[in-house]
Amino acid sequence: MTQNIPNLVPKIALYEPDIPQNTGSIARTCSCLGAKLEIIEPCGFLLNDPRFKRVVMDYMSENELKIYKSSDEFFKAKKDQRVILMTTKGKKSYTNFKFKKNDTILFGRESAGVPQKIHKIIKNKLFIPMIKNKRSLNLSTSVAIVLSENLRQTNYL
Repeated sequence: MTQNIPNLVPKIALYEPDIPQNTGSIARTCSCLGAKLEIIEPCGFLLNDPRFKRVVMDYMSENELKIYKSSDEFFKAKKDQRVILMTTKGKKSYTNFKFKKNDTILFGRESAGVPQKIHKIIKNKLFIPMIKNKRSLNLSTSVAIVLSENLRQTNYL
């Protein structure tokens, strides 16, 4: 089913992403599910990187993507909005959290997550339950899991 994107949509934010193929896959997932993708620079690649463009293809339009030049710019823009951090250091499972339609769900870098200064700024820190002794899921898989729960809870689609 194809829908136009209304104003109150879930947002997926990526903090300084490292891997163009993951970011491209996330862009495609967001586009297909009606979420907005927000990227906090600097990225570990250029947005015109062929590996990124090959995965995104023609799925993402300009109104579905927002680029922030820094985390300071991102948090200034989000001062009156709820930002939720997905982190392996979270204390609450994403399944035990009440999402809202206009939430911004922030994911850290594949290589390093987010710095401590960002952990201190954000109140809501969630994790995806996994089998013990496993480090983490692929970033694009994590986004799909959490975005799906947000959409389910908010009856977005």
